[in-house]
Amino acid sequence: MKVALIGPLLSGKSMLFAAVSGKRAAASGSASIEEAIVPVPDERFDYMEGLYQPKKVTAATIDALDVPGLSFTDEHGRAAARRLLNKIRTVDMLVLVVRAFEDTAVAPYKNTVDASRDLAEMKTELLLADYELISARIEKLEKQIKKPAKSHNDAAELKLQRKLAECIESEKPLSTAVKTDEEYSMVKSLGFLTLKPIMVAVNIGENQINQSFVFGEGFDRSVPLVCISAKLENELAQLDEQSRREFMADLGLKSSAIGKFVNGCYKALGLISFLTTGSDELRAWPIKQGTTAVEAAGKVHSDIQRGFIRARTFSFEELKQYGSEKALKAAGKIRLEGKKYVVQDGDIIDFRFNV
Repeated sequence: MKVALIGPLLSGKSMLFAAVSGKRAAASGSASIEEAIVPVPDERFDYMEGLYQPKKVTAATIDALDVPGLSFTDEHGRAAARRLLNKIRTVDMLVLVVRAFEDTAVAPYKNTVDASRDLAEMKTELLLADYELISARIEKLEKQIKKPAKSHNDAAELKLQRKLAECIESEKPLSTAVKTDEEYSMVKSLGFLTLKPIMVAVNIGENQINQSFVFGEGFDRSVPLVCISAKLENELAQLDEQSRREFMADLGLKSSAIGKFVNGCYKALGLISFLTTGSDELRAWPIKQGTTAVEAAGKVHSDIQRGFIRARTFSFEELKQYGSEKALKAAGKIRLEGKKYVVQDGDIIDFRFNV
């Protein structure tokens, strides 16, 4: 799953990417999209490592992209921003990074620090980018349905595209208009930006850690929002474990915000993890919510899905409560689930199969 970080120039977006990925922050003015595989923190690993002593631990991951800073101050900047937005239409999720920190050494976008303004501007530009694509698609479909060999699918899509145009004209994201799986499959390949899951990251200063941010009426309250000091988190990422703990204790922090940020992306993507374990490897497998046991088996190996018999299943919470698989079995808490069982977050599964 690919997550693109986008934001105005000098929003600290690349610093946030560096803190999340462990890579160096891109130089100011960089025109290339940076990419990194980011592990998803999982607190369950600590307990399970002590219990199973695996040789290897493999976390679930997301693929993070750092998109060069966007500027909408003039036509040249807007054209460059539009080209960048078109390059990320294949990603699965967008994180909108806006600046709330003050720093005399870093000039603010449009000469003032205004997170609400920047967020509203990005929302508008995403809508306009999608509107351009919709307009071009409507024009093409209108020509196609006039041909003798017109397709019923073309007429159905044209109707949907016109509905989407009305949605954007009302300044609403396309995610509010596409209601069915059939409609989604009809437009999925176009990569509409406002049809994707979105999270907002407010980049704060160290002196704003306990401050909350509330955006105006135009902000959708269902959109996840996380406040994070990219500069502080990047500094923490450079330290060894002992120094990191001491630094965080001095600041009164119980945990790094990076874990909250990455897990927020994971949740916004609609992902959960099931676990497989043993002496060789403890591993978290990312799946969409609603995935069945036989589909989850295919994530491990296609042969397991093809020869699926049963899924020996118990939950992490029950394992922690009872302390061992032996105690779970004695309590009747280990289940044998069939193909249609819907896997839950934290399920620990051993697939039974025969090929």
